[in-house]
Amino acid sequence: MIDSGRIVLGLIISTAIGAVAYRRGSLSGSGWLGAVITGTLTFGFGGWAHGASLVFFFVSSTLWSRLRKQQKSDLDSTMFEKGSRRDIWQALANGGVAALACVAGSLWPDYLVLWNACFVGAMATVAADTWATELGVLATTPPRLITTFKAVPRGTSGAISGIGTLATTLGAMAVGIVYSGSAAIFTATPVVVAFIGVATIAGLIGSLSDSLMGATVQRLYMGAHGLTERAHASDGTALPLVRGWRWMNNDAVNFISSLIGALVAVGIMQVVQ
Repeated sequence: MIDSGRIVLGLIISTAIGAVAYRRGSLSGSGWLGAVITGTLTFGFGGWAHGASLVFFFVSSTLWSRLRKQQKSDLDSTMFEKGSRRDIWQALANGGVAALACVAGSLWPDYLVLWNACFVGAMATVAADTWATELGVLATTPPRLITTFKAVPRGTSGAISGIGTLATTLGAMAVGIVYSGSAAIFTATPVVVAFIGVATIAGLIGSLSDSLMGATVQRLYMGAHGLTERAHASDGTALPLVRGWRWMNNDAVNFISSLIGALVAVGIMQVVQ
């Protein structure tokens, strides 16, 4: 059922949180708009548990991104396509699938459990991947490419590490705990342990699919300091494409991996129901 009052409240809450994030430098102007879109749809059509999960993802990801920020600054300027200020495409790539699952659950409530699983799987995936990225680059030993297990530089797309994999698992599990715990608090629904397990497994698989795409089809260019996600040098010169599909940037990888995590969660929930 569509609750217009909750949609308005979702708009107000997401606008306020986006404003704080914008002022603190976590979001660009377009990123603020993306946060409003995903936040309004998630809370307005999903509910408190969904909104709390989204806020948890955003806040935890922002906090992890600030951990040893100076140590990560070189990667932001040379390796990663975008800096720490998220734009609208990053917001939609991370929250789009989850937001659409909330809308679908409101329109087709007969399948609400599966739509909720879809939401949890998508949100667990993006949290797992973000935690892995923000914490994995701090590892003292070089990560290894998921396809060959050869050591590669920190920040390389498709690279995995022990600390990154641990962060992946904990990030996915945390989303399941927040979602189920919030549902218990706000709707008096008993804590559904199944959702915690679903989130952990789906988030881990979704995040690993992100790494696999990052190592194979994500576009990479050759820059002055080696492989980079950036299509242009600092002076605007176009860099040569050396691997991947030209349209497959990091935002596309994040969106597809969150969709994979959502589908995995739905498949698991159909089995355990």
